[in-house]
Amino acid sequence: MGARSTGSHPTSTKADGHLLEYFRQTFGAGGGGTNAPPGGEGITATGGIISDYVGDAGKFYRAHIFTSSGAFNVTAGNGGYGDTVEYLVVAGGGSGGSNYPSWGGGGGGAGGFRTNVFGHPLAAASFPVSVNPYPVVVGAGGASTGEASPGNKNPGTDSTFSTITSTGGGGGGGLAPTINDPGSNGGSGGGGAGGSGADNGGATVAVTTPSPWPGPSVQGFPGGGGADGATSYTAGGGGGGAGGAGLAAHDDPALSTSSGGAGGVGSPVAIETATAKFYAGGGGGASNQNSTVGAAGGNGGGGKGGDKNGTDGTPTGAFAGTPGTGGGGGSGGQGNVAKNGGGGVVVVRYQIGSITATAKATGGVVSFHGGKTIHAFTNSGTFANPTALNGGASNPLAVEYVAVGGGAGASSGGGGAGGYTTGSSTVASASSFAVTIGGGGRGIGGPNVKRGRPGTDTTAAFPAGTITAGYGAGGGADGNSDAHPGVNAPVGSGGGAAYNGTGGSGGSQGNAGGAGGSQSGKHGAGGGGGAGGVGQAGTPTYGGYGGIGAQMPATFHDPLSGVGAPGPTATNVAGGTSGKFWVAGGGGGQAFSPNSPGAPGGGPGGPYAGGGEASSNSNQPGNHGFNGLENTGGGGGGSYGTNVTMRGGSGGSGIVLIAYPT
Repeated sequence: MGARSTGSHPTSTKADGHLLEYFRQTFGAGGGGTNAPPGGEGITATGGIISDYVGDAGKFYRAHIFTSSGAFNVTAGNGGYGDTVEYLVVAGGGSGGSNYPSWGGGGGGAGGFRTNVFGHPLAAASFPVSVNPYPVVVGAGGASTGEASPGNKNPGTDSTFSTITSTGGGGGGGLAPTINDPGSNGGSGGGGAGGSGADNGGATVAVTTPSPWPGPSVQGFPGGGGADGATSYTAGGGGGGAGGAGLAAHDDPALSTSSGGAGGVGSPVAIETATAKFYAGGGGGASNQNSTVGAAGGNGGGGKGGDKNGTDGTPTGAFAGTPGTGGGGGSGGQGNVAKNGGGGVVVVRYQIGSITATAKATGGVVSFHGGKTIHAFTNSGTFANPTALNGGASNPLAVEYVAVGGGAGASSGGGGAGGYTTGSSTVASASSFAVTIGGGGRGIGGPNVKRGRPGTDTTAAFPAGTITAGYGAGGGADGNSDAHPGVNAPVGSGGGAAYNGTGGSGGSQGNAGGAGGSQSGKHGAGGGGGAGGVGQAGTPTYGGYGGIGAQMPATFHDPLSGVGAPGPTATNVAGGTSGKFWVAGGGGGQAFSPNSPGAPGGGPGGPYAGGGEASSNSNQPGNHGFNGLENTGGGGGGSYGTNVTMRGGSGGSGIVLIAYPT
């Protein structure tokens, strides 16, 4: 929620271009006001996606939200509010566990949760900063193999802000090598698989960061155990969350059913905006074949568990953890697969002023640049205009927007980028509408080779007409003759092909993927298409690079913001220059040569525009393609992917940006 001024005022003259300059000139010395920020605006820093908002008691905060790795770079010290920051560090959630063949897997544990936000029950000590860069690592969610078979139990990865590290969530019990498979330990523990018993949920991991550390000794709660096997079909336990343990599954012998345990609740904190949000909910456990409802994921991004009738992609199947929350993935039930854990998040905030809010729009995270108020939606939400922002109902609010769909997952061929669209619309006073952010498609590996999974559409239901940024299409696969071509995209970008296949076609918001190399057993795969160009074709040795992305309009080029990704200089993109604010790059294609580098995503010289790089020497065990960056719609990078030790990268989620005159 961001502050908004009314009436005429000077445009920004400072390099930061933010609303704070208006407060200086209007309320500072000689301005006639009484709300001047005492002593200056506070710390100056760059990195992440910027959110400026008014919190409790009129405190004006700036938050830096990291959904991918980078740096919080302090360039100047405080001007009156101290040299300390508040942080939230949430690791990637664990994947759900698979089923085998009728027993349910355990829900993924949430990523570890650490914060020092004042007043939070888990708050640690204040964190002083100086003029320095502070590295930020955002952990990925644990990747589901995508197969309804044993062995699927992958933890999330750690997230770090400077010396503060949160541990990845534990994977849910995956029914391997037997049905008594417990959940893994982690920031929060994974749920136990069916038949594992009430004591077999994964435990939490103690904090092991450098001393002194006065905070809590754990970062989450244990997972729940699987049902004890009193019936012939047993369900999985829920993954633990930051605010509570996962629930154990339980049998009902009289009905021959077994119900999965719900994921543990996450923990709420107000740091991205003035409104508290839940993070780090555990994934739901799967129910057995005689049950009809999978267990719920914990509030805070935990994915729902699967159930009897679920098939992949239907409402009854398991759900992935929500990106940017560290939620655990839902576990697989009969006939459907387990899902990925949600990626983590790092948020750093500090006070930069003390003001009284006037009229407001709400939704997403808000920043101010170049005389515009910008709302950035990195997760689904609602844009609400509850007051007459632009002069009343007879004078609707004119907005500019950018929307990017979810990028596709890779297999051998690179994943296609999500669709990219930009334009203008109007928003009537006292109106609101839904914004839905498309998720990235899953990268594929495993013995049953398949194409990479598509992303999902991003939509913004403006009152003047809904706009849609289409999904990217998946990369083609090896080992299955009908899967070699890249997948066609009706609106977004097409997937790159495996050997001897044609690249998938692109739609109105994207481009085609590249063709695969022509030689079976020794080839490079094509790169996925991007918003600004086609994916390169593979050769008998090297993979093709992903298609170039697109640079967002200058309205959204806030120099303090980390929206988008680096990109090249491109003559085929209007206003293309070297620098930041690029999105929707295609994923690179798999290479064959033992010493070849991974083909870059987003064009030659990348990775650019969020496109994932293919793994190097990608037909060797243990080499995975790189994921597309979250909130860029980038396609995943390719890998050979013929067994569970090799997997294409997943696509990056989409984003919506809405701007209007401040």
